Amino acid sequence: MSTFWDRWAWLYDLVERSNRGVNAAAAKRVGELIPNQARVLDCAAGTGEFTLAAAKNAASVLCTDLSEPMLARARKKAGRRGLSNVEFARRDITALPDPDGAFDAVIAANVLHLLRSPEIAVRELWRVAAPGGRLILPTYLQGKIGAAYGTMIKIYQGVGFHYEHAFTPATYRAFLEGLALAPVSLEVIPGHVPEGIAVLQK
Repeated sequence: MSTFWDRWAWLYDLVERSNRGVNAAAAKRVGELIPNQARVLDCAAGTGEFTLAAAKNAASVLCTDLSEPMLARARKKAGRRGLSNVEFARRDITALPDPDGAFDAVIAANVLHLLRSPEIAVRELWRVAAPGGRLILPTYLQGKIGAAYGTMIKIYQGVGFHYEHAFTPATYRAFLEGLALAPVSLEVIPGHVPEGIAVLQK
């Protein structure tokens, strides 16, 4: 998957603009869910929109992705905003090197639907969340828009990438509840490609 995102990192922000209302609302909401002075991990962060939102309340944010070109773009965004509480590292969301309970809030946005076995990632993210911490999982709900996929999804498909899962609010909740980690809170941001923001409190 990293090879695809390495190749198309330059296009990512342009494509995401086709769903800008949902993306902006989701990032804002995630920023509101970050406790003050929290230690935050953002996994599969792409070009860093959720990292930037989290940095407003956080003591520190570790922005990670498997793709170095994506991280390079995230670094530039953070630099333009003069953020001093953000660091960057390459990470595999399914095999994190961080110790158990290392972060007060853990974010993985718009990635679970891309993974063949998203349960592996969720369990790993849960592992590094501290007791009393929060796992925040915003995910596109492609299944809710049916066959009439939005521009964003069509472009990704056109350049050779295909989603592994097309969640609806019901199937996304069922997937997370089936992992039996914690009660699942889910709010849906409506729009061209809706987004479900799931929160699990540890």
